[in-house]
Amino acid sequence: MEKNEILLIYGSNPAEMAFRIAEAAGLAGLIGDRKKRIGLKPNLVVSRPASGGATTHPEIAAGLIAYLKKNGFNNLVILEGSWVGDSTSRAFSACGYKALAAETSVELIDTQTDSFELVDCKGLKIEICSSALTLDFMINLPVMKGHCQTLITCALKNNKGIITDREKRRFHTMDLNKAIAHLNTAVRCDFIVVDGICGDLDFEEGGNPVYAGRMFAARDPVLCDAWAAELMGCKTGDIPYIGMAEKLGVGRTGPVKILELNKSAGAQKSLGSQPPQPAGKVKKLSACINEENACSACYAGLVFALSRLGRSELSRLGKISIGQGFIGKKGKTGVGQCCAAFEAFCPGCPPTGAEILLYARGLIPRPSGRI
Repeated sequence: MEKNEILLIYGSNPAEMAFRIAEAAGLAGLIGDRKKRIGLKPNLVVSRPASGGATTHPEIAAGLIAYLKKNGFNNLVILEGSWVGDSTSRAFSACGYKALAAETSVELIDTQTDSFELVDCKGLKIEICSSALTLDFMINLPVMKGHCQTLITCALKNNKGIITDREKRRFHTMDLNKAIAHLNTAVRCDFIVVDGICGDLDFEEGGNPVYAGRMFAARDPVLCDAWAAELMGCKTGDIPYIGMAEKLGVGRTGPVKILELNKSAGAQKSLGSQPPQPAGKVKKLSACINEENACSACYAGLVFALSRLGRSELSRLGKISIGQGFIGKKGKTGVGQCCAAFEAFCPGCPPTGAEILLYARGLIPRPSGRI
């Protein structure tokens, strides 16, 4: 498989699709030495099954593990760190990876509890988990989905799971796009299998999965994300970290050569004449948010809460502030511990979506003349 190629497959059996795509890519040949330490890095941002559109189907990892073991590779690990505020251990169980590890005798590594090294990523020093730095070959298993702050998330952003929780918070105090781009100058991303089965095209926490029945593989994370953006109806320029990563030498946005491995009638019927695209829900809800350097978990909790409110409730709700940029500052209403100096705030670091919902509903004035 060449660097400018993307392999695309349709179907409804993720394990079989992953096995076939690895065969078509000649993955064993790309890895080489059977003694190499190989890491599989899914997206387990929250403790929710893949059917919700937020996390990587464990069957994809299962198919790749079956392929790797068949070809003599046994030094395998699955590594991930959920977002700040959730537990990777809980995600491993809820998302099916604990059972997969037991069945395949593959080690699970929780990067939230891992040691780290401070690495110079082309001018930006970042705390990267030690387990990721010891890999000889890394297989990135992102979900193609939307994101409330960066518009999309795929291969490049998925590597946030191998930095410390402290570093994840710091990423949101700087230019998040710049931080993602620089991170990818130092971490491995040798082969990518994108879970495009049913990602939520608006929201990284899931809840509104859109069935597409597809999976694709790439060797270049920049090319991968540029094509994923196109599939979701975005321009590459809409996602700054893609272009930044290209300028830093991480990869190239094109030209791309698409190789379809099959033509699944079922998947094509589901997709229709046009690929599914984001509904723009998060963008609409952002009108109620005053954000400054907010962590993803906190921001996503607020988006979840706002999504539960009716149109009339949203119209009566004033803007809510959120983010590390408000630490020590005074204001009217905020969410999270960063807004502790405000007149009113929802405590927590991060508070849950349910807690924020209760708080937000308490802020909404009743319509005039209504008891």
